[in-house]
Amino acid sequence: MTTILIVDDQSLQRFGFRMLLDAAPDTEVVGEAAHGAEAVRRAAELRPDVVLMDIRMPGMDGIEATRHIVATGGRSRVLVLTTFDLDEYAYAALRAGASGFLLKDARPEELLAGIRAVAGGDAVIAPAVTRRLLDTYAHHLPSGHEPQQGDPRWQALTEREREILVAIGQGWNNAEIAERLVLSESTVKTHVGRVLAKIGARDRIQAVIVAYDLGLTRPNDPGAP
Repeated sequence: MTTILIVDDQSLQRFGFRMLLDAAPDTEVVGEAAHGAEAVRRAAELRPDVVLMDIRMPGMDGIEATRHIVATGGRSRVLVLTTFDLDEYAYAALRAGASGFLLKDARPEELLAGIRAVAGGDAVIAPAVTRRLLDTYAHHLPSGHEPQQGDPRWQALTEREREILVAIGQGWNNAEIAERLVLSESTVKTHVGRVLAKIGARDRIQAVIVAYDLGLTRPNDPGAP
């Protein structure tokens, strides 16, 4: 059973999400919050598997609330709901530690699948979509610098793990990495897990951000599929 905290300043929106989630056999809504500060408090009390987080709210917004929830190091993962595919807050929310994004008009099955994916430790957004999102907001990222080989995160990786991180940053999925590096998908999955652990990334989305930060990939990199 996946436990969920719904955060949205519109009561009708919360009600709709609750109806959907309560009807699913493997999800349970354990609480609601109408603004960011309440979300932080309720997440600490309830320790839900997933926080379904709205972005635009009065007072503390969803980005700041996400940052506080992730900073505790607790079990809760944040799934952000956005009105637009690439709204102006998307990059900041990624930076704050969100594990994925869905549109508010997503189909019920998409929302449920996204919640299950995030609860299981995966990113909701496909790697290629994640890359396009970051490319759109690349002006926020370091640009024009050489790979930061002196960074502790880079030094902690083996040569193979470095190849895997570069591939993740280029938007390749596990099947593509396996094909291009001539590895089995199970081996790639093991490598990806080790890379995430060593660089301190909660999920694949955060690994893409690290790849950008380290200068391993740039917007419109020709290595991307």
